[in-house]
Amino acid sequence: MSRLAIEGLNIAFPTRRGTIDAVKDLSLSVEPGQIFGIVGESGAGKSTIGNAVMDLLQAPGRITGGKIVFDGTDLRNLDGEQMRKIRGAKIGMIFQDPQTSLNPLLTIGRQLIESIRNAQAFTQSEAAAEALRLLEIVGIPHPEDRLKAYPHELSGGMRQRVVIALAMSGNPDLIIADEPTTALDVSIQKQILELIEKLCRERDLSVLLITHDIGVIGQIADRVAVMYQGRVVEEGTTAQILKAPEHEYTRSLISAVPRLDVKLHRFQTVDTTEANLKDGASWLKSGMRDEDAHQTALAVDSLSLGFTLKKAFLKRNRRILKAVDDVSFSIKSGETFGLVGESGSGKSTVARMIAGLYQPDQGRIELLGQEMNNRRAPEQAQIDQKLQMIFQDPYSSLNGRMRVGDIISEPLRFYKLTQNRAETDRVVDELLDYVGLTRDSAKRFPHEFSGGQRQRISIARALAARPRVLVCDEPTSALDVSIQAQILNLLKDLQEAFSLTMLFISHDLPVIRQMCDRIGVMQGGRLIELSDANAIFENPTHAYTKELIANIPDHKHSTRQAS
Repeated sequence: MSRLAIEGLNIAFPTRRGTIDAVKDLSLSVEPGQIFGIVGESGAGKSTIGNAVMDLLQAPGRITGGKIVFDGTDLRNLDGEQMRKIRGAKIGMIFQDPQTSLNPLLTIGRQLIESIRNAQAFTQSEAAAEALRLLEIVGIPHPEDRLKAYPHELSGGMRQRVVIALAMSGNPDLIIADEPTTALDVSIQKQILELIEKLCRERDLSVLLITHDIGVIGQIADRVAVMYQGRVVEEGTTAQILKAPEHEYTRSLISAVPRLDVKLHRFQTVDTTEANLKDGASWLKSGMRDEDAHQTALAVDSLSLGFTLKKAFLKRNRRILKAVDDVSFSIKSGETFGLVGESGSGKSTVARMIAGLYQPDQGRIELLGQEMNNRRAPEQAQIDQKLQMIFQDPYSSLNGRMRVGDIISEPLRFYKLTQNRAETDRVVDELLDYVGLTRDSAKRFPHEFSGGQRQRISIARALAARPRVLVCDEPTSALDVSIQAQILNLLKDLQEAFSLTMLFISHDLPVIRQMCDRIGVMQGGRLIELSDANAIFENPTHAYTKELIANIPDHKHSTRQAS
């Protein structure tokens, strides 16, 4: 008997503009000990399936037909109290967004202990020991200290690992993994995937793996279903789908995966909505000035920053985490400089110091020849306008109470880049065209969009300030490969059209290979290797860099046999 059997599932979202059929007549089954992958572009309905199984569909979404059978029981026949007993104890879920799935007011330890005790008959001390063990399993350093930390004190990758530990806290039979490795670097990703395989093998655990990463599918899934516009267009063993895909959409998805072996001028895209570059480029280019051109666009010298992990009156008893330790590099005008490293290596902290969100303990930052250390100076706004940041998390970086049009127009109003409301609305429409969204998106709220669409809104907001330097902190981590290819091509177009300079931070090494001219590798807060992109991938000198490259999953081959 199948562990999970979905039969003829239909899910609809009624709106004022009509009903959206998010999932249409979907059927699939997951066997005990099997990893079943669902892959497709943003908005295809992948995450909606996982939420439906957990009875967590957001209103007004509703199941309009079909069955969801778990261990012989149709979950649609259970009431709320019965479903609460199944969640966590029988079915665990790894959510896509770790920032919004963790309570910011509670420590990591308290959240883990509470989840463990809700699902299992553990005492407080037993649950505390289990929480520590789970953090060790998912590869979080200094787990004793992290139990006392709050979510905002952890990096994106560490928060994702905490969410994985929470999903495992009830010792479930089925785990629904919604983008479980999105925020993880390749070394930790490998650990997590190996852990999932080990659990399947040892405990007969079933996994419904929802991901846009075809490399992850190739490495871990037994079977895979490819979704497009709410329907399954192809299903089969992973080896069959990757080696001989039958559907044109599947072939397009696989071809859009960034290559590691050679650098290409552009990414191959799936034939979906393309951005309209003409009008947006005209407005953006009209704000560029010759005096903004400098040989060096961005330079950082001896940047250092520490965070206090343990407070104490006596200095010798304090524990300081050196997040960034004496980092220096410069980026030439029109260049894309990449920073890579595992989660917690300090790369995002460097970006936040450059953007003015963190104040460095020491070091200097220069943008277009102007020092940026005094971020509160009256004249600083004109300097800051030239540097904008695209954040890693498109969910928490957008104000959920503002319409998209107001979000994108905020920089226009703040920097006084448009003269009146009509011009502001016109520019917002052009920017929406530019990032591949429809113009009626301006009237909607962020929660009405998928993760990939929200990231495109974030990019449009950054472009609205007419920046000279873009700091991109994992800008495509939430995107499937088809939308990722479009966004990365868009960033390449920006760079070529305006000599835009980019600091590109990512754990996705194939993306870094395709996007960057030079690359810096970070480990433990220090810059351990810096070289031309081709040299880094073809002849790395540091052992850590070699390990990172060796851990990259291969999307061309499946490493698991069908169950």
